[in-house]
Amino acid sequence: MPKFSYQARVTSGAMVSGILEAATEHAVANQLIETGTIPIKIEPYEERRSSWEKIRRKLGLDNPGLDELILFSRQCNALNRAGVPIIRGFRMLAESYRNPVFSETINEIADDLESGRDLSSSMARHPKIFSPLYVNMIRVGETTGRMDEAFQHLHNYYERDRKTLNQLKAAFRYPSFVLIAIIIATIIIMTFVIPKFTSFYAKNKLTLPVPTKIIMAISGFMVDYWPFLLVGVLAAGFGFHHYINTEKGRLWWDEKKLRFWVVGDIALRATLARFSRTLAMALSAGVPVLQAITVTSRALGNEYVATKVISMRESIERGDSMLRSASKQQIFTPITLQMFAVGEESGRMDEMLEEVAGFYEREVDYDVAHLNATIEPLLTVALAGLVLLLMLGVFLPMWNLVDMIK
Repeated sequence: MPKFSYQARVTSGAMVSGILEAATEHAVANQLIETGTIPIKIEPYEERRSSWEKIRRKLGLDNPGLDELILFSRQCNALNRAGVPIIRGFRMLAESYRNPVFSETINEIADDLESGRDLSSSMARHPKIFSPLYVNMIRVGETTGRMDEAFQHLHNYYERDRKTLNQLKAAFRYPSFVLIAIIIATIIIMTFVIPKFTSFYAKNKLTLPVPTKIIMAISGFMVDYWPFLLVGVLAAGFGFHHYINTEKGRLWWDEKKLRFWVVGDIALRATLARFSRTLAMALSAGVPVLQAITVTSRALGNEYVATKVISMRESIERGDSMLRSASKQQIFTPITLQMFAVGEESGRMDEMLEEVAGFYEREVDYDVAHLNATIEPLLTVALAGLVLLLMLGVFLPMWNLVDMIK
């Protein structure tokens, strides 16, 4: 609810000022008059923030994280089950959060609900906090009339997402440290060590092998043009970030992410698990198949897989079965397609989709748990190869010099 600052005069004639929460300025005036205070000036109140706080908000550094979304989803599920009116429940939640950005957002959503908006549309107005996945899952809950299940599903999904993220962080912690160390060591060698060898070899007029010439050429380029390299890397980073935020770029990037070595396959199965569980919830609530698939496609968080799901819907519209339309997309495993066939034959597609979701989630858990065992040996070989290349490039001429001295 918005805040207003006021100046007023009490019955004794003294001036008073303060801040009140109300829907409109007129409501503030009524509150003051009811207390025997005559309003003189009422205007919207804007909290004063430091420059650093404004920068943090602009960059989204104060936006709620995954833990807060998990807590929010669980609390909303509990409030729905308890029968608490949603607007009242959101006001209560807004007062309980320490994060001022999240608290203000929840209050704004409550204001939108009071003005007649539905919950999904209200959340969609805050894309930096509520992702398209979150908004569309709420839309599924509104469509089916099962908001408590929608919040429970979101809680379970984000809880699993946090678990998977923590497992991935643990799996990539050692490789990341090694890669960072390699990059730093390579930069130091190329900019400080190799130039000294270059001058030494030039003074002695040694005939250099091809690997050494290549390494010294790269080193010279880095030393002479490092400002341009730095600007080029930053510009490429900003350009890439801008491109993947466009519709075409997002589709391209979402497809490429699924083709990354090892991690891409895990991401694909996690997305298919989300598709199966969301579609199962919609079908079990009685939503027509085509409408359920359309809503589910918006809740996947991956544009490339969403296009595949839309293709499934178009195929079903032309008269194909779920099995045939899914097999055409070439993203489902044979076991999953078999489950689709059983679901269609038995008329229990929602139950089979739940089984499919569980199957993919167990596979993701297993692969993430064994990710380190796959990455570390290859990383060791790559590190050894890089060290060998640098050593040979630097020291081959030294051996030639020793031969000349002998």
